[in-house]
Amino acid sequence: MAPGYMSTEFYNGESSSTVDEINGLDLSLTAMAFYRYPLMSMLDSNLVLPLDDHETRDHKRLKRTPSIPDDIGNNCNSDSRDGEISRSGSTGSLISLRRLQFRDHIWTYTQRYLAAEAAEEEAAAAAAIGANSAEEDGSADGMRLVQLLIACAEAVACRDKSHASALLSELRSNALVFGSSFQRVASCFVQGLSDRLSLVQPLGTVGFVAPTMNIMDTAFEKREEALRLVYELCPHIQFGHFVANSAILEAFEGESNVHVVDLGMSLGLPHGHQWRQLIRSLTDRPGQPLKRLRITAVGLFVEKFQSIGDELEEYAKDLGLTLEFSAVKSDLENLRPEDVKTFDGEVLVVNSILQLHRVVKESRGALNSVLQIIHELSPKTLVLVEQDSSHNGPFFLGRFMEALHYYAAIFDSLDAMLPKYDTRRAKMEQFYFAEEIKNIVSCEGPGRVERHERVDQWRRRMSRAGFQVAPIKMVARAKEWLGKNNVCEGYTVVEEKGCLVLGWKSKPIIAISCWKC
Repeated sequence: MAPGYMSTEFYNGESSSTVDEINGLDLSLTAMAFYRYPLMSMLDSNLVLPLDDHETRDHKRLKRTPSIPDDIGNNCNSDSRDGEISRSGSTGSLISLRRLQFRDHIWTYTQRYLAAEAAEEEAAAAAAIGANSAEEDGSADGMRLVQLLIACAEAVACRDKSHASALLSELRSNALVFGSSFQRVASCFVQGLSDRLSLVQPLGTVGFVAPTMNIMDTAFEKREEALRLVYELCPHIQFGHFVANSAILEAFEGESNVHVVDLGMSLGLPHGHQWRQLIRSLTDRPGQPLKRLRITAVGLFVEKFQSIGDELEEYAKDLGLTLEFSAVKSDLENLRPEDVKTFDGEVLVVNSILQLHRVVKESRGALNSVLQIIHELSPKTLVLVEQDSSHNGPFFLGRFMEALHYYAAIFDSLDAMLPKYDTRRAKMEQFYFAEEIKNIVSCEGPGRVERHERVDQWRRRMSRAGFQVAPIKMVARAKEWLGKNNVCEGYTVVEEKGCLVLGWKSKPIIAISCWKC
């Protein structure tokens, strides 16, 4: 386990024997059957974790039967349920009872395995984060900050307001907005933990107060400026545009009547940078000239989209290309196939830049509905660009550790690109990345929209929806693009099972994949 993880330094009320028991847990699979939930045994007697929303699991859960008493694991786990003993007294209940008990044991062992797996990942992430931050600060301060953050997250998860408040007070004095990269990212997580703490109910109660904040509550102008700076200074979105356009050009090869459906219009970035590049490439391509290009933007900001579309139509006209732009006012969850007008003989592609994770909900229903609608449009290619990190797991602490590791890498890259007191960096961190962090850490239910998932999970989701991967084979060109655009040294590009992943010092940041019906 990571140094300081669950240490007595942060749990003043716990006996040393209890903490030693936690630190000495054997998390091997063979030992799993003899433990209750790993990392939770010290919490069994008097603490309760908040009830997180029931998110999509990577595994198929067996449905529990309320007629069997919960003899194992009814502690801090948010997935536990109170059992009831059936009083039906029907004949033949013995056989039924044995079957249900066996199924219940299978469910219990599945939960133990998942809890242990999450614990191992959290411990490894904590060790990596602590090592990086300590190396950066040149002292034990970085490790101390990691330990404080983890201890505070655990206290918030257990709704221990007094302990969490004390830790937050110490964190605020150490997590500086203009400090080292890890101090700066820690300050964003402190904001998220503070917001979450103010929303949870006291110990002994059940549930989680629905937050009222949303990432769109931030002053729109400041967030829009921060997004523009992220696009200009970080390679994340530009790289996604480059790979997406390459896939779209390949799908349009030899075609004269083409149509792009853009979900979210690249987050509403001004001037339509992605489509300017595509229009230029289409006009420069050899062979059969393009007769008509159609672009349909889908989202709620139709006025803004239409303004961008007008600019694009003028730009295409100057290059001798006919462009027809239209906008559909609808969020993705309410989109219908008839909202997107298609014509016979045209080749259709769908483009999604950092959008589909917003419709990943507690159940698969919302995302499945969107993917089904896209499938009904029969696109030749669906381009999917998403953050490559697991911020939608079933446990709050797991999500917290994943997010801490992910955004620590991003803030480290910003350190390498911009001077310490550059106001542009501060704007990106506080008005763009910090808003994502706070949404991941402090929100639950419909309010939590930054539900990023790893590319492997997207692969499973897309496969279930009837899509097949269309491998992207352009690693050499992608690396050449990084050099041509003077991207900061430290960024890497790898191919992973047909997808391209942009990372910072081996930590995945953005994944691009292509799909066909």
